Amino acid sequence: MSGIEGFRQMRVATNGVTLAVHRGGAGPALILLHGYPQTHMTWHRVAPRLAEHFDVIIPDLRGYGESDAPPDDPDHTTYSKREMARDIIGLMDALGVARAHVMGHDRGARVAYRLALDHPARVARLGIIEIVPTGDFWDAWDRELALRAYHWTFLAQPAPLPEMLINADGPGYIARTLASWSRAGDLSAFAPQALDSYLAQAADPARISAMCADYRAGAGIDRILDAADRAAGRKIAAPLHFIWAERGFPARTGDPLGIWRAWADQVSGACIPGCGHFAMEEAPEAVLDQLLPHVLA
Repeated sequence: MSGIEGFRQMRVATNGVTLAVHRGGAGPALILLHGYPQTHMTWHRVAPRLAEHFDVIIPDLRGYGESDAPPDDPDHTTYSKREMARDIIGLMDALGVARAHVMGHDRGARVAYRLALDHPARVARLGIIEIVPTGDFWDAWDRELALRAYHWTFLAQPAPLPEMLINADGPGYIARTLASWSRAGDLSAFAPQALDSYLAQAADPARISAMCADYRAGAGIDRILDAADRAAGRKIAAPLHFIWAERGFPARTGDPLGIWRAWADQVSGACIPGCGHFAMEEAPEAVLDQLLPHVLA
């Protein structure tokens, strides 16, 4: 069984790791990718509705939830979004899925757009929630954004500094992070079962190390790969729909929808008013109102 109503859980070997995967519904394939510091459970309020129309596949990314958390390498390619996208391609192959809609939030959205760039024939439609591309986000930093998104530099510090500090109280650190990025400033947006999932992984030093490795890749190899694509003039071919929250991170970058228009041939988007970073849990109906027309088109 899965923590998401109507979904079943399985384990799938792919690309040298084994992913915990949650699957429900029937129809065209729709893959949902979660972000930091969460798990598949971030989709629990929208996935059952999506499963009325689609074969919904929700993995825990490598290093998160109940998926494998391999040790990082010196160049941080182990947790690059290219390598994590290969996990999803391997998952699709293992499940016999030739092409899928792919939707991602936060770090999962970074995996999603890398997947669309590297494997364009495998992505039908792309949904991006609450990010702008990695290099563009770094370029947008000012004092306010640096203070708000301090975790980008903190988690990317060389090991074992952030791991040592976080492991003193991993669940407490993650709980504070979740609360501070939500509109309410507390944990009220999160269902108990979802919150338990997020905090359980925070008690595992291997997963804390994996989360730091994810951000080390974001400060290095992920930026390099994105810059190479931009220099080569590559664009995302799949129709892209971008959702951002009025009180989230992309809203502080100036023109987030305009940023995405430079990356893809077909871009649409909308801001969810009054919403914090965790849109699927804070405003699930608004997210569904945006996602369903895009993937049902």
